[in-house]
Amino acid sequence: MWQLIELGVGGLMWGLIILGVTLAISWLSYGTARRFVRERLRYVESALTPAAAIIAGIIAAVVAAPVVGLLHIIPLLGSLVGGGTALVFGLSVGLGVRSGARDVKRGYVITSGT
Repeated sequence: MWQLIELGVGGLMWGLIILGVTLAISWLSYGTARRFVRERLRYVESALTPAAAIIAGIIAAVVAAPVVGLLHIIPLLGSLVGGGTALVFGLSVGLGVRSGARDVKRGYVITSGT
């Protein structure tokens, strides 16, 4: 039965590692974009529009695509990231910008915790 299942180079574990790297990149980029909009662009009205999130996501994906292409020069890194990673990066940046803008509109304030 197991002979019927064809796994690519590296097998199932390599695919799970690639998925984990992609999820980590998206999580970090979402959080960074959200925090940047919430803290630094709080008073920039044009950064709080839905169009800003779309533009930021498209620009992030376009910038990430050649970086991913250059990473294919390094054998191990090139096999960990691909075009899908660049698209997920752009999507997470756009969603992070939108979420940060929504935080600003709701009045979310970061405190020192005391």
